[in-house]
Amino acid sequence: MEEMKSLQVLDRFRGLFEKMGVDYPVMRRIVQVKLAMDARRVPTLTKGSNKRQKEDAGDSNQFLRSLWLYVIFGGLSSMFVLMGDHLLFQMSLLFGIMMFMVMTSMISDFSSVLLDVRDRSILATKPINRRTITMAKTVHIFIYLFFLTGAIAVIPLAVGLFRQGIGFFALMLLELILMDLLIVVLTALLYLVVLRFFDGEKLKDMINYVQIGMTITIAVGYQVLVRLFDFTAMDIAFKPAWWQYLLPPVWVGASFQTLLHPGEGLTYAGLAALSIVVPLAAFLLYLKLMPALERNLQKLAEPSVKGGQGSGKALRRISDWLCSTPQERAFFRFAWTIIGTEREFKLKVYPSLGFSIVFPFIFLFSNGLDQGLDGISGSRSYLFIYASGIMLPTLIMMLRYSSRYKAAWIYRTAPISGEAPIYKGVLLASLVRLMLPLYGVEAAIFAVLFGASIIPDLIVAGLAMQAYALICFLGLRKGLPFSEPFEAAGQQNQTFVIMGLMLLLGGFGLLHWLATTLPFGIVAYGILLIAGTWLAWRLAFRTRGTRKEETPDGL
Repeated sequence: MEEMKSLQVLDRFRGLFEKMGVDYPVMRRIVQVKLAMDARRVPTLTKGSNKRQKEDAGDSNQFLRSLWLYVIFGGLSSMFVLMGDHLLFQMSLLFGIMMFMVMTSMISDFSSVLLDVRDRSILATKPINRRTITMAKTVHIFIYLFFLTGAIAVIPLAVGLFRQGIGFFALMLLELILMDLLIVVLTALLYLVVLRFFDGEKLKDMINYVQIGMTITIAVGYQVLVRLFDFTAMDIAFKPAWWQYLLPPVWVGASFQTLLHPGEGLTYAGLAALSIVVPLAAFLLYLKLMPALERNLQKLAEPSVKGGQGSGKALRRISDWLCSTPQERAFFRFAWTIIGTEREFKLKVYPSLGFSIVFPFIFLFSNGLDQGLDGISGSRSYLFIYASGIMLPTLIMMLRYSSRYKAAWIYRTAPISGEAPIYKGVLLASLVRLMLPLYGVEAAIFAVLFGASIIPDLIVAGLAMQAYALICFLGLRKGLPFSEPFEAAGQQNQTFVIMGLMLLLGGFGLLHWLATTLPFGIVAYGILLIAGTWLAWRLAFRTRGTRKEETPDGL
């Protein structure tokens, strides 16, 4: 029903399309089929929330049903319109939030719209002129952009009309259109660059990695925008700098300040001009590059080139070094491969890596790092590195799930004496592949910031992370690795357990702080952790070693 309303609105512009040389009846039918097929796709914001949602996906358009979430986000961000009368500050923040939400939604949810290879493989082989196919794809993209942007902006638009007047409303409407043009171009150019130098599998991986970017941007993006301005005695001062010409939200904010509060100077006028010139110029560039994008889209249908024998040999050496039995080594390599290749698993787990990456540095900024290294000198702020372990409960909990969970019948048929080598190999692989590189990079940055004297503390904190991972394994509900569907994750309410484990992480940091107050406390704490972790690796899996747990029903 909703797509029919969209088509009825489209019918009003039939004459315009026909003047452009488009076969309108054919274009309309193509768009209708595209919208009907897209109605079955579940958006990332609501994906996996419950099983019934997936069963009902064919009954109504899941994207349209999810728009209320975007309306809520837009309503919360509309508070910037009410903050005061410094439009550069207010609208920079508002459009920064909206541009982030729209662009990440385009990449995470609408990649199938932008990267639809069916146009080339099916429609291009039929007696349909190229302009009709191109226009159908363009209309398809902008129908979704209309609904998405409208949901996010409807409340800010209404608040702006009520608070600032009709001029503000009209300007915001224009800037939203230009914003959508710029986002489509930036997204398409990003895809074009990736496809130009890599295969289609790399592009699919990049779409997953955007989830990490979403998490990081949510966590730190507001700090970047707020730090563009100085707050003194409730006054907001803007300090112009060359790099601000690279920030589209600031362009938009400057256009509101220049047109509604004229007389601000050439800097504001230059930024405001960019908000109009760049999107229009980018869209013209997009029209020229569209044939190249269409040609490179064929890579999505081609098989990807897998890693060579070198990577397999390296993985075998790592497993031989870390694992004590052949069964552990086999499941270590098995989990290593699944964690690195299963897209749905990465979609669920990798965003939590974003929090582990940024939380230690957010705490450092809050504790004086924004004032320079002098703001943290002599302090124990390096203990904030414990925040990098915040992803461990989620990682260990999600090891039970897989999109190919029906293959778990292998646990019943494989000649395995018990569950211990399964759990031990999989847990070790997850820590080495995901936690160790992340912690190593952050530890190196902390060593540069605080000096080489904290290296013993960083080693002890790493041992504490390992002990914490084992406690998470013992505290969370057990299940054979990759043996349950992801839909079951939403039905297992372990929120309070995970919250308790996160508090325990803070407890490890507190113990470390207490150890620093005692003579040779760090050495003693490190020895205790080594002994405790060594013992835990041998005892934590002992109860899982006598029998193989039954796999879920229906496999």
